[in-house]
Amino acid sequence: MSERNPPEAQEDSFISHLIELRDRMIRAALAMVVTFILLAAVFGPREIYSFLAQPLLAELPEGGRMINTDIVGGFMVPMKITLMAAFLIALPYVLTQIWGFVAPGLYQHEKRLALPLLVASVLLFFIGMAFAFYLVFPAVFHFMSAITPEGVAWMTDIDKYFSFVITTFMAFGITFEVPVVVILLVKAGIVDIAKLKEIRPYVILAAFVIAAIFTPPDVISQFMLAVPMCLLYEAGIFVARFISSPAKTEDEAGIMSDEAINTALATAEAAHRQQEA
Repeated sequence: MSERNPPEAQEDSFISHLIELRDRMIRAALAMVVTFILLAAVFGPREIYSFLAQPLLAELPEGGRMINTDIVGGFMVPMKITLMAAFLIALPYVLTQIWGFVAPGLYQHEKRLALPLLVASVLLFFIGMAFAFYLVFPAVFHFMSAITPEGVAWMTDIDKYFSFVITTFMAFGITFEVPVVVILLVKAGIVDIAKLKEIRPYVILAAFVIAAIFTPPDVISQFMLAVPMCLLYEAGIFVARFISSPAKTEDEAGIMSDEAINTALATAEAAHRQQEA
């Protein structure tokens, strides 16, 4: 039986990786579908939407209500929110599938860093969303209700409210990832602690600019996004102090040793040929 040549082996390995990736993507998609069906059956899309709309409904004037200007909006918006909730609930399992695919290709020291950062990034994203829902929304809606002129009916379309919620969740969720970004930048050697401290004034300015772009045009919500961003930046600097460059693994050290030996042998052989010439 003839021995398989390296190109064929590499092709089989690539195909096996594609098959594994496909299987893990199917499992992740099935997890989201099952979670969506369970949420729709147990709680119901309308109830889930009512929970998400509670911060606004609590601040509407007496007799005020949300409106629907789209024919299918009353059906589609609750379904979109239920799908979003299903994705968030299934996200840990989805990330587990991604980790299972990526982890075998990482060195041991990379696994020790990547897994905690992955878990921390998910937790920080959820904390950012919770911060927006339980603290930012009530403050912003109370402010908007208070400044509405007398005699003006303050109402909003449910689809616009859904867009506002998604945008705000994404803004605060990504904002709370600042410590992870800072740690990765330091770990990769792109910047050091001294440089991060040096650019602190520019980071503070950028935080308020970003807050002005992604929040409603009121001072309260802008401060509630910019201030946590600055504090999380400082937290990232603090944690990055304890992150040192990883030591080389035995495999990497062995490879470097072999390369050094080969280079030395090549140099010695070249010198010997020069002497013979």
